Amino acid sequence: MPVRPLPALLTSALALSLTVLPLAGTASARPAPPSSCSARAIEAASPDGPDVRALCAALAGLPDKDATAALIRVGGKGSWHGAAGVRDMRTGAPALENARFRAGSTTKIVTSAIVLQLAAEGRISLDGTVQQYLPGLLTKDFAPITVRQLLNFTSGLQPGASLGEDVDDGYPHRFETLTPEEVVAASVAKGPDPDHAPGEFQRYGNIHYTVLGLLIEKVTGDSYAHQAAVRIFRPLGMRHTSFPAGPDPRIHGPHNRGYDWIDGKLVDVTEWNMSDRFAAGDLISTTADLERLVFALFRGQVVPEPQLEEMFTVPDIDGATMSASLERFELNGREIWGKTGARPGYHTVIAATRDLSRTVVYSVNSTDAKGDGLAIAQRFAFPAFNR
Repeated sequence: MPVRPLPALLTSALALSLTVLPLAGTASARPAPPSSCSARAIEAASPDGPDVRALCAALAGLPDKDATAALIRVGGKGSWHGAAGVRDMRTGAPALENARFRAGSTTKIVTSAIVLQLAAEGRISLDGTVQQYLPGLLTKDFAPITVRQLLNFTSGLQPGASLGEDVDDGYPHRFETLTPEEVVAASVAKGPDPDHAPGEFQRYGNIHYTVLGLLIEKVTGDSYAHQAAVRIFRPLGMRHTSFPAGPDPRIHGPHNRGYDWIDGKLVDVTEWNMSDRFAAGDLISTTADLERLVFALFRGQVVPEPQLEEMFTVPDIDGATMSASLERFELNGREIWGKTGARPGYHTVIAATRDLSRTVVYSVNSTDAKGDGLAIAQRFAFPAFNR
């Protein structure tokens, strides 16, 4: 993202925040231990735990041009959590550590888990096809597409309809509704991938999981959101995780407001109808709830074996890095499985080692959340795996 001048709104809010928050402040509705970023706490941090010094450095100075707030939770061997920044740029009120936020494409973990549960129950087969479970959805131009190919992004479906390819384009349409059926219909109208048959090429995209959401509803005779609640959120005690009611553009409950640069100005983008994201990116959650999810999931408490292995199996295709909703990568000699999520004003990461010796969940109120998230991850997530 090119460096832009700080508008008067941000400049004044920065000045205000520095009078009410320490640079690495952890003030919140449920305050973190006040010593989590103190010099004493940093020096006392276990060498087997996360790099607390780097984590505190990441939080220092918020809000800045790249983020207005950040919430980080590190678990496993040596837990740590902290928060910094502001809840609202207008008032400079401190960020809430227990804030709810738009979790973006981390929604796909929930969708994948429901599908794999249905497979474990014998209600679907991963080798069954879209044509079998959703007859009439695809035209005769499409070769059979399996459920597994949807899960691992090799279905060959082309991107569906959108209300804007980026925040600038989408902002004028933020209160409009685009149904999952309309999203899929636009994809089908483009026809199959002209270059790759299903199963031959991995291309990440929301369309695979939009179709999976429709499949869940068809197989269960229930709404996707209710299935997520009864199968995952309630059993795991994820009391602050939900989906918006249809086109409702609000985040209900305590939350930090999201901002994005639009035409050189920092604009509040908190209210936004996310109905077009559906089972691919409509989730609202908290860092504590998502940490609860990753621990239960990796321990086999959400998806049973052998279906759980689908989440840790990358297809044998050149260039493939993703499994059923997770991505595999290596950092400092560790194999890590994780998922990013981005919605206007909110950037989320869930990542963990398979043995759960280290986990990290963050929500960053990024001012370029839909841009390249690598810099944000390097700042706020990588320190959790430094040692």
